[in-house]
Amino acid sequence: MNMNTQAITTDRAQADVGMAPLIAIIGCDGSGKTTLASGICSALHSYSARSCYLGLGSRGIASRIETWPLIGKLLVRYLSSKARQARTKGERIPGNLTALVIFCFSKLRVFRFKRMLKLRKQGHVMICDRYPQVDIPGFYDGPGLSAARATGPFTAWLAKRERKLYEHMAGYRPTLVIRLNIDAETAYARKPDHELVLLREKVAVTPLLNFNGATIIELDASQPYVDIQATALQAVQRVILDYQRSRLSAVLPHELSIL
Repeated sequence: MNMNTQAITTDRAQADVGMAPLIAIIGCDGSGKTTLASGICSALHSYSARSCYLGLGSRGIASRIETWPLIGKLLVRYLSSKARQARTKGERIPGNLTALVIFCFSKLRVFRFKRMLKLRKQGHVMICDRYPQVDIPGFYDGPGLSAARATGPFTAWLAKRERKLYEHMAGYRPTLVIRLNIDAETAYARKPDHELVLLREKVAVTPLLNFNGATIIELDASQPYVDIQATALQAVQRVILDYQRSRLSAVLPHELSIL
């Protein structure tokens, strides 16, 4: 396990000091993010831990559209090709409708993020499956309209608005990031419904994500799950213990002054 602590880079990272811990689990599709988030949350029930999915949820929606008679599968292929073009650097965003759909999905992510923050402010330890980032645009939980070129004033406006949404979310630095590293072939064996090319792209950029200078632990997602969960859980418990100590040290001087 490798701890990597980097400097605070935004005022937002300072603003959430004192809130309950936020644990972000990130990694390529097939690395086991959802399984690990659920396992950690279950193990930490006594700490009032909550799990939160911060992805777009587009794959689930696409699966439902595919069930539509006659046009379902054709429509999903069409939308997928447009979305792929929009997230490709050097391409052009294919029209206002595509840009608007991508923007709406980003707004849905913002809704989930705000709901997560509300629970965190209430004192719940948050275990997040995925986390928004601004290091890599176009995919991997980054802004969807910041990779390709805008096709007009409306798409340029949407791209600018979306970028600000992601900058705001990414400004909340996770207390701890658990990065699950995996090779593309193993990920594809686990997720054969995904594109191998895209999985390879995600594997390549995974080490480049720094999440606003958060503390990151690196785990080998190809190892037995029981070992992965044990190591991750130990790291999370240390974070919670540090949080509890900081809360206690902040309360004690006030209590002593009353006495």
